[in-house]
Amino acid sequence: MATIYDADIQKSIEKLSENLKSLVKSPEWTKFVKTGPAKARPPVEGDWFYKRTAAVLITIYKKGPVGVSKLRTKYGSKKRRGHNPERFYRASGKIIRNVLQQLDKAGLTQYKKDGIIKGRIITPKGKSLVDKNSVIIKNEQ
Repeated sequence: MATIYDADIQKSIEKLSENLKSLVKSPEWTKFVKTGPAKARPPVEGDWFYKRTAAVLITIYKKGPVGVSKLRTKYGSKKRRGHNPERFYRASGKIIRNVLQQLDKAGLTQYKKDGIIKGRIITPKGKSLVDKNSVIIKNEQ
């Protein structure tokens, strides 16, 4: 059986985002919000929220208990500051928190605290969803 490690990651994110549209609801404010302080404008794509949700789900699948802070760093970017050197800014926490809450509500992830290690882990339902998409992507190649 193919896993996420066997399939093309970009195609997997696009296919998974289509499947997540039935499980996750995009908030109204996603039309107007920037994805972080380093960005000048909101995303051009209308379904960027579902793609971010799919990418976060795959990250949780791969990296084990992951929290908001680690995800903010992963999705952050450098801000252009004119003549000054570029500086790294973390991504918006509200977007990532909303994504994680919706994934929890859909039953794809859950919060786990094991001593000092805490964060979201993927549930068997979420793992099977990601693996099924990987099989489809692998068969298309």
